[in-house]
Amino acid sequence: MNRDMNGDKPNVAFFSFTCCEGCQLAVLSCEKELPDILSLINIVNFREAMTVKSNDYDIAFVEGSISKKEEIKKLRRIRKKAKAVVALGACSTTGGLNCLKNRFPMEEVKTLVYGKDASRYGILDTIPVMPIDSVIKVDYYIHGCPISKKEFLSVLTSLLLGKKPDIPNYPVCVDCKLAGNICVFEKGMHCMGPVIRAGCDAICVTYGTYCWGCRGFVDNPNAQSHEETLKRYGLTVESVMKMFDLYGACKTKGSKG
Repeated sequence: MNRDMNGDKPNVAFFSFTCCEGCQLAVLSCEKELPDILSLINIVNFREAMTVKSNDYDIAFVEGSISKKEEIKKLRRIRKKAKAVVALGACSTTGGLNCLKNRFPMEEVKTLVYGKDASRYGILDTIPVMPIDSVIKVDYYIHGCPISKKEFLSVLTSLLLGKKPDIPNYPVCVDCKLAGNICVFEKGMHCMGPVIRAGCDAICVTYGTYCWGCRGFVDNPNAQSHEETLKRYGLTVESVMKMFDLYGACKTKGSKG
């Protein structure tokens, strides 16, 4: 780890690519915890919070998906400098909502959004959207749209202690049961919960809607069980597949060094 003059703090940087930067705002919402955080780390790059920048960092939190060639180059430079890279939020971990663009030809996207001159003069360097682990090796993931403040603090604490962060790898249904929620299937609604990664405390269901799938699939989703659940409530796989496209439209998986 790089250390400050006192030799006791790692340098931490936050970067954003194609995203709304809502996950970084979630980090800044840790008002009560920030004094303790700043006593343990040096934040050397954080566009949402400071103007001073440094390329000397140990841990890089990266928000946003990759949607331009120039972003690929920048991301690889970050990977070379950082000892640990943490994907921050849905856009970074799965490609997020931005992957909806991938359903259309890129030239059509540019024309529809920016008009015919955008394609004519080549002023937009747009490419199919990718999560960051399609470009570089990612060490740890913080899921969600936006991320959970509690989970961010837990992951940061683990990194500072030299421990592997404990990220849930079980379905949202577990969180729903712990929250005492009535299953939304009983209300005649669809839900991604049976195959989506928990850790959100089932907040969407708790507040009256359903799981949108923002945290991505568990590592080994029980698709057969989910299909049986759908059949039990008179639903089909086809009827919910379009719902998965909201956060699961990126088809590229895996990581590259």
